[in-house]
Amino acid sequence: MRVLGVDPGLTRCGVGIVEGTPGAPLTLVHVGVIRTDADLDPAERLLRVEQGLERVLEEFSPEAVAVERVFAQHNVSTVIGTAQAAGVAMLCAARRGLPVATHTPSEAKAAITGSGRADKAQVTLMVTRLLRLSAAPRPADAADALALAICHVWRGGAQARIAAAVRRGRGARR
Repeated sequence: MRVLGVDPGLTRCGVGIVEGTPGAPLTLVHVGVIRTDADLDPAERLLRVEQGLERVLEEFSPEAVAVERVFAQHNVSTVIGTAQAAGVAMLCAARRGLPVATHTPSEAKAAITGSGRADKAQVTLMVTRLLRLSAAPRPADAADALALAICHVWRGGAQARIAAAVRRGRGARR
């Protein structure tokens, strides 16, 4: 399974693609950050995020997209921009008919490190080890995007099988 992880943001939108299956070694396909200038109009910044995501989707053809689920922070304007960028990522995936999953930061941290309270340095270290990289992905937004993709490879397959079983069970009872 090839998964695009997206750590949404207006200034820095982390993108990372991994390929693998649960229980097998993972492979790094792509990692990067889509950047926009804070001086631009928010609509123009969202357009640039969309264009960057479309380039990544076109070039690397992931089979699923995992986006960080936005949660309330103290800075409301940051949350709004993050939520808007997450919506753009979901829209880009939906436009291509790709399944989209959202994972909280705690879910991704727990999947990668074993603790939902891991700090950014721990997440980056484990992403580097799991993907057998010679250097840590930078900035943290890129490592976070890879963590989301890894989380989805490991958890998404099981979640999809459970959902399919539930659908089959409902069909059998009718």
